[in-house]
Amino acid sequence: MSKDQYFAEQPAAQSEPLTFKVALPDGTMNITTDRGVFSHGALDTGTRVLILKAPPLDPARTAAGANLLDLGCGVGPLAITLARRAPLATVWAIDVNNRALHLTRENARANKVSNIQTCTPEQIDPSIRFEVIWSNPPIHIGKAAMHEMLLLWLGRLTPTGEAVMVVQKHLGSDSLLDWLNREGFPTDRISSAKGYRLLRVRPRADILGS
Repeated sequence: MSKDQYFAEQPAAQSEPLTFKVALPDGTMNITTDRGVFSHGALDTGTRVLILKAPPLDPARTAAGANLLDLGCGVGPLAITLARRAPLATVWAIDVNNRALHLTRENARANKVSNIQTCTPEQIDPSIRFEVIWSNPPIHIGKAAMHEMLLLWLGRLTPTGEAVMVVQKHLGSDSLLDWLNREGFPTDRISSAKGYRLLRVRPRADILGS
């Protein structure tokens, strides 16, 4: 399987579903993965670090009517975690990979969460703003494409919102932190584990003033 298939719209890899259980503080998660999606056959280390190390969700950001975003959802473990921790909010799980979106829907049903909306990025109403964004961003799409993606979606934080991202140290977490600060998004490292950095990103000044 080529590395880039997980961010293809229609993966060419032949389907080979695999279901497994993951024990997490929020309870056991039943996850089905497939070839052609991110992290086939296991919960990847970065996603696990984010789930275990993310700061508690602020109740003010997760009330009824709030919108939360899993940016690059893969098969949905972050979206499911957000949905469990914020049952009154709507969790938007977005990905360019249609096989991944199908699996996110199936995994949401398997884990009995009903507040997840799955769609491709262009299907989200551009007027929606997000109180919380979680992401294990797709580093392998290339720096320019990832920067463009982050500027777009971090620009859609509410003035009181925040994003939490997990990035592997040797894949540029520290340089990404510096770049986000230069772009005007106050960013700090809040945790490190297993070679990964957890970055917290605040809205840019122009968002705060809107």
